[in-house]
Amino acid sequence: MEECISVFDMLKIGVGPSSSHTLGPWRAAERFLGELRNELLLHAVIRVKIDLYGSLSLTGKGHATDLAVMLGLSGQDPEYIPIENIAAIIKSIESKNEINLGNEKPIPFYFLQDIVFNKNFLPFHANGMTFTAFMNDDKEYKSTFYSIGGGFVVKEERINAKKKIQIKCAFPYPTDKASELLEYCKNENKSISEIVFENEKSMRTEAVIDHELIRIWHTMLECMYIGCHSEGILPGGLNVRRRAFDMHQNLIGLANYNSPQSWLEEIRKTEVKFRQILKWVSCFALAVNEVNAALGRVVTAPTNGSAGVIPAVLMYYLVIENHQAGEKQIKQFLMVAGEIGSIFKKGSTISAAMGGCQAEIGVSSSMAAAALCELMGGTPEQVLMAAEIAMEHHLGMTCDPIGGLVQIPCIERNTMGAIKAINAAELALATDPENAKVPLDKVVETMWQTAKDMNNKYKETSEGGLAIAVNMADC
Repeated sequence: MEECISVFDMLKIGVGPSSSHTLGPWRAAERFLGELRNELLLHAVIRVKIDLYGSLSLTGKGHATDLAVMLGLSGQDPEYIPIENIAAIIKSIESKNEINLGNEKPIPFYFLQDIVFNKNFLPFHANGMTFTAFMNDDKEYKSTFYSIGGGFVVKEERINAKKKIQIKCAFPYPTDKASELLEYCKNENKSISEIVFENEKSMRTEAVIDHELIRIWHTMLECMYIGCHSEGILPGGLNVRRRAFDMHQNLIGLANYNSPQSWLEEIRKTEVKFRQILKWVSCFALAVNEVNAALGRVVTAPTNGSAGVIPAVLMYYLVIENHQAGEKQIKQFLMVAGEIGSIFKKGSTISAAMGGCQAEIGVSSSMAAAALCELMGGTPEQVLMAAEIAMEHHLGMTCDPIGGLVQIPCIERNTMGAIKAINAAELALATDPENAKVPLDKVVETMWQTAKDMNNKYKETSEGGLAIAVNMADC
């Protein structure tokens, strides 16, 4: 048993556009500040330098990695910072050539010189970064971090590994593989969400679990709402026009609402023919990832680049499949999704820099398919089958963002992942699990082997695929 992964590890609230290239480096900067404080060095620092390596360097500009580390070093929290404050903070750093380290000590900072993009890769992981603090006594303090996907940050020595194992032992139902999860369900006569809930209760109270799950959902709902009501061109230079706004206007008509929840209720009243359902699901997914591309607040699920799949599928269930559904079903959905994501993280990867887009859209589609299947009455066997079907048809998907931006093909891919998730859930519900030929654990293993075999230029480097075939000038 390697690590204890909570639902709240897999579903994190943060800022776009990338969990591995934005949220991860942001959190790494926060941890570096923590180390400086622990060593009583913070107020002795006169300069900091950040070296970005590998994928963080190759696509870091498009993913706002440089902005993220500046915000993190400034002591800002990605979960709570007012989005409207970000531009002003960055502008202040760049215009004053000064950063307020940890929001405690102003020091000189020249972002063009003090953030270095190194194209070479560090051996431990494709997303490596080294922070160096220079002291007024000519001493230096260095620390290297790796952003391994989904906002998770580790150091090569994995100093937290022992702590994670101890937490894992507190789980009544510790799980690394789908087969273990299924065995618990059979032995305890519980659904997957019930097993997950028991594990979560070993770490936090029921009240906290309920509150945090609903906070995650409200963030997702607000993100969809903002995306459907925002028009214009996305930042970054590709001149990508937002599409969710126009699509939403055509679908919603003259409905009257004044909040995300009343908006949800109005959608329930709209026409639900097959084409409209496809458009609504696509609209929800587009909305989230357009917000993500504009450095808005999203829920990493399991990454920012794939943040639209799970909200879109859950919204589909609420507004199309079950108009009586409420908080009970929302919490159930999120717990199942989180558990499936953790199985992929432990057995493979959720980092596109390690495994291509199969590790992001593929995993998110698998998570959503499983969660939807349980809400639709699927048995644990069928739920795991839904997860397997969704991933099976994403195997080998490359990550080749044009211009290093989480826009093309990333935004559209969320719509495809959401639709595949719904289809996978329906296929699983219509299938006797006894006739299944491919278990989920085999797909997880295959995904990891595929990731290792994949050429590095298709792993979030913008050195192959669409990123080469279509350049910025074409856009």
